[in-house]
Amino acid sequence: MKQSLLFLYILLILSIANTGFAYPLDLYPETGIRRIEAARLAVLGEMRGRPQPPGALLPAGFVDLRLLKHPDLKLPEPDPEFSAAVLKLLGSKAGRYGVAVLDLSDPDHPRYAEHRADFTQNVGSVGKIAVAVALYQALADIYTDDIEARKQVLRDTIITADEFILWDHHAVRIWDPDTGVLIFRPLRQGDQGSLWEYIDWMLSISSNAAAAMVMKNAMLLRHFKKDYPVSDDAAERFFKETSRKQLRTLFTQTFLEPFTRSGLNLEHFRQGSFFTRTGKRRVPSGYNSYGTARELMRFLLLMEQGKLVDIFSSREIKRMLYMTERRIRYASSPALYDSAVYFKSGSLYSCKKEPGFRCRKYHGNVKNYMNSVAIVETPAGVKRLHYIATLISNVLYQNSAVDHQTLATYIHRLIEAHHPMPAVPPGELPPAVSFGRNLIGFTAKQEKRAQIARAQTRLLHLGYNVGKIDGKWGSKTRAAVIAFQKKQRLKVDGKITEKLMAQLKTVIETIAPADPAHPDRGTDQ
Repeated sequence: MKQSLLFLYILLILSIANTGFAYPLDLYPETGIRRIEAARLAVLGEMRGRPQPPGALLPAGFVDLRLLKHPDLKLPEPDPEFSAAVLKLLGSKAGRYGVAVLDLSDPDHPRYAEHRADFTQNVGSVGKIAVAVALYQALADIYTDDIEARKQVLRDTIITADEFILWDHHAVRIWDPDTGVLIFRPLRQGDQGSLWEYIDWMLSISSNAAAAMVMKNAMLLRHFKKDYPVSDDAAERFFKETSRKQLRTLFTQTFLEPFTRSGLNLEHFRQGSFFTRTGKRRVPSGYNSYGTARELMRFLLLMEQGKLVDIFSSREIKRMLYMTERRIRYASSPALYDSAVYFKSGSLYSCKKEPGFRCRKYHGNVKNYMNSVAIVETPAGVKRLHYIATLISNVLYQNSAVDHQTLATYIHRLIEAHHPMPAVPPGELPPAVSFGRNLIGFTAKQEKRAQIARAQTRLLHLGYNVGKIDGKWGSKTRAAVIAFQKKQRLKVDGKITEKLMAQLKTVIETIAPADPAHPDRGTDQ
């Protein structure tokens, strides 16, 4: 029977994640996380690397908690109209989904939608956000009023990967700032990094190996308190000589009690074990893991309010969830290209032999769990749209990663439709053009587009037909520039120069606008 089951369940992958990355790119000097410095240098063109979407380029100062001024906000009752609209997006798959969406674009009047939000299943790597809470709670309990001491532990504690990492296939980026060499591979025994780096690897690339080392060290921190960190030998003796009953008690104190203290319900969200086989063997907790869309929503809401442990811890966890390189699954929706996305996902799929069916990634025919949690701020660095979405699904045979990506687009368009773009005041640039000035690596190309838009705005003010103010160099804009140059007896070359911009400003200040009936030419004096 066992052999038969082994044959039938030919593929089981827990918490699979592709290469997505987190944490603001300008915090290397503070954190020592080498991976983010390599990514920053790639953005600036100083080393090879993957291009980043605009939404991934916020500096740390713009990655912050959005509901600190709304500490009493609770999850509202579901809005019937909003919930019906979300349900419609799910179509025939609605019975295989649990969904919650909280629109916080107007935090004084939040809107909440849900569908089967109490549906429970294993949420895979999403459970790693619970591990982060456990670690930060331990730090807060030991160094309650000393944030710098907490940072020092995170930055200066060097962790050496040991057998707890076995087994895991997720590759991480390891960069040597001295040689400039960047390698991309799974963690191996003997690999070293700071505690902060291991947390980053756990949440950004979703490394199970890194998660196991973070969980191991969270337990050591909880037990040894200010004597942490201890030597590798002392840590090994502790886990070898401590009874299983005592380890289970410590596991409960480390990973479950912090949830209750933060106001979360362990009946609806719990990470009950290590993420690696060896971790489970060394620390047999006896708990299982699960979550619901509603409790995951409450988790993110409490984080935005600074209530996961405390404000420092909540802010750090949110920063760790900030997507800053290749986006996957829900976060990879093209609609979110300009958005700051704070994201975690996890999957679990399994297959059995079936005529005409070939088991593929995210296409399980026995289980096909996909779980996504996301905070979206649109556009990045601008307080216009702000919402949270949590999705739990088990749609068999379908590509669950693509399904979540598609739903991300639909949900985003639904939020946009409820908050239409306000009219742009005369003389101001539309957000689509001015967006990006605060982003890391703001390029000359973006600046050129902004300059074109400024010229378009001034020419339109004078009555010239430039078409749409979009910062794009088109035939109408060029014709308007030439017409203005001729009228002002400037060099007629159809180019936007500093001299042209200055003359436009001077004319606006001294000359009345053109007759609206003839928008293609200025008014003669």
